[in-house]
Amino acid sequence: DADLDWADAILSSVGIAVRVPEEQLDAVTGLSGSGPAYVFLVAEALMEAGAAVGLPEDVTEALVNQTLLGASRLLSETEHGPTDLRIAVTSPNGTTAAGLAVLDANEVRRAIVDAVVAATERSRELGRA
Repeated sequence: DADLDWADAILSSVGIAVRVPEEQLDAVTGLSGSGPAYVFLVAEALMEAGAAVGLPEDVTEALVNQTLLGASRLLSETEHGPTDLRIAVTSPNGTTAAGLAVLDANEVRRAIVDAVVAATERSRELGRA
């Protein structure tokens, strides 16, 4: 318990610390350890999209950074979950709905879930090696 409290104090100094049973550590690696790369991939795609629709790179970069920052702050600083927030910013038959329909058609949600599962499985494999 003393070791866990010490680790908790260290990790909490730079973010949140979540205690999970040891058998869930690979899942934490797959989700939170690899998760930043998935977010950065989304940022890269948004940067490409900005260029594709004719925005200058500096404008695109600022908008992408602020979009991700704002969305992240809403997730962490409000009582609303991601589903409620997504619904709140999606007008029926609006621009966001059109974009979400394309993401759904391309099974982006399924791909993200599959990525976390694959990273979790790889973590388990590495732990056995």
